[in-house]
Amino acid sequence: MNDIGPYSNYRLTVRLELSNKPGMFAKVASALAEEGANLGAVDLASATADRMVRDVTFDVRDEAHGERVLAKLNAIPDVTVLSASDRIFLLHLGGKIQVKSKLPLTTRNVLSMVYTPGVGRVAQAIAIDKSKAYAFTTKSNTVAVVTDGSAVLGLGNLGPEAALPVMEGKAMLFKELAGIDAWPICLATQDPDEIVRSVQAIAPGFGAINLEDISAPRCFEIERRLKASLDIPIMHDDQHGTAVVLLAALTNALTVVGKHIEEVRVVVNGLGAAGTACCRILLAAGVSHLLGCDKEGIVLYGDAAQLRACRTDLTACLTPNRPRGSLRDALRNADVFIGLSVGNLLDAEDLDLMAADRIVFAMANPDPEVPPQLALSHCRIFATGRSDFPNQINNALAFPGIFRGALDVQASEINELMKLAAARALAETIPRAALSDDYIVPSLFDKDVVPRVARAVAAAARESGTARRRSKPSDERPLA
Repeated sequence: MNDIGPYSNYRLTVRLELSNKPGMFAKVASALAEEGANLGAVDLASATADRMVRDVTFDVRDEAHGERVLAKLNAIPDVTVLSASDRIFLLHLGGKIQVKSKLPLTTRNVLSMVYTPGVGRVAQAIAIDKSKAYAFTTKSNTVAVVTDGSAVLGLGNLGPEAALPVMEGKAMLFKELAGIDAWPICLATQDPDEIVRSVQAIAPGFGAINLEDISAPRCFEIERRLKASLDIPIMHDDQHGTAVVLLAALTNALTVVGKHIEEVRVVVNGLGAAGTACCRILLAAGVSHLLGCDKEGIVLYGDAAQLRACRTDLTACLTPNRPRGSLRDALRNADVFIGLSVGNLLDAEDLDLMAADRIVFAMANPDPEVPPQLALSHCRIFATGRSDFPNQINNALAFPGIFRGALDVQASEINELMKLAAARALAETIPRAALSDDYIVPSLFDKDVVPRVARAVAAAARESGTARRRSKPSDERPLA
């Protein structure tokens, strides 16, 4: 039995030349089975009386496994591997995004209006009133996805070049899910001062800034300084996107098990960027009993009043050098475990310390804090960050709608009220009657998610006074 899931990250397509005689492909299929590769699509590329060429797609566990499978195929008599390509790399070949003109450039007359001399009139109008940039440029619908490559996915400090394909993917999600034009900005510095200055310098060309894959604790300072110095929305998605989706999932999970957010005991393990943001939004949403743990044990604690008073800066309630017990101590009679730490941390005995109808969100990637097969039999509701199990806590459920709503009303920031509204709207996307143990968060492909979240965020921006316009840009036809 192999460990390859239905969505393998190591999918190869090989072009094989085989003798055109009975039983040849059966030998290929047998070789793949012997090596534990999952056979997928098989296509006939060409055939003659003596030879045939087939394209065969299969999944392997990793690169080394792929090399072994290719060697096995090459060793079959009358079979030749003509080429082999990794489908993942092929999808990224040449990059995944592009700039396209909205107008066909077909005549000299059009050229004179979109560029010089006609564009000079627009430039002069914006020079007189900078707010007109929202009406007459892409600023109103453009987000910069900024990274320094210091915390790429769960892979660590890979640098800005290695972060580029990830940021391109983020830009794709912005466009496909929310109709927002986003562009990756990968900075060749990991100095907070230089990052802040760089973002401040490029800000005039964008309607919002999405900070991404910047390691803690620098990410806190960078976001804080940019929010203080710029009048456009700034959001570190690794923190706040995760927190919004988590709160939505927890809201629905508590509905399913019949518990109230003010009464449950919550344990958060892993107090990096995402863990800290999750603690803050949980406290803002009404959680009264919260313990935060890191590798030293319980280092975030206090009564409800103390924790809520310092939720904007949890350092006042953190005691990293004076832990008050272990993670196991924290789990005793806890209703909810939220993991943003490392894989395979808990076992069945740990989960059994928790209260009945326990909720476990194990979001370490790729391996959750507790093996899913074990967790599913020892808790009422289980969620991960993975797509191959129910209840995926996925940032992409939050950030497209949050930025869409903020851009629609030209918000000057993304504040706590807007994030709480986003979480509430995301939770309410699933009808109450449809909620179940295995369905507490909507699908990423649910077409209602982004519009619902965007409307809620826009309304919260108006309510909190951060909106600079009452309607979407498309609802008005501005004149110079």
